[in-house]
Amino acid sequence: MTPRMDAIAIVTADLAASLTFYRRLGLDIPAGAESAPHVEVTLPGGQRLLWDTEEVMRSFDPGWTAPAGGDRLSLAFLCDSPAEVDAVYDDLTGAGYRGHLKPWDAVWGQRYATVLDPDGCAVSLFAANG
Repeated sequence: MTPRMDAIAIVTADLAASLTFYRRLGLDIPAGAESAPHVEVTLPGGQRLLWDTEEVMRSFDPGWTAPAGGDRLSLAFLCDSPAEVDAVYDDLTGAGYRGHLKPWDAVWGQRYATVLDPDGCAVSLFAANG
């Protein structure tokens, strides 16, 4: 049997803040999930996105420390159009989330932007240009 990728996990310092951010991107995260130490949602296509608090990580890995220095993982959200990339970027940065790369037309034919989630993870927004 070959292992199959099933889930992507985010370790967060502030679960409520992280869930609020990803809800704003359209993920269907159940109401009240903020009170749980572990949250899962199934994405279209069957993949799962998981959140664990730093405390949960330390509960089974006492030596765990928060990563430092540079992105190790980023998530990318496909938008329907270049205008939607701009609108979502403006919505998130207008709500106080930190923009990392303002929307721009990439040489590979996409409108592209990057926002940081509450834990500093890069979240890309992209759509095909033209």
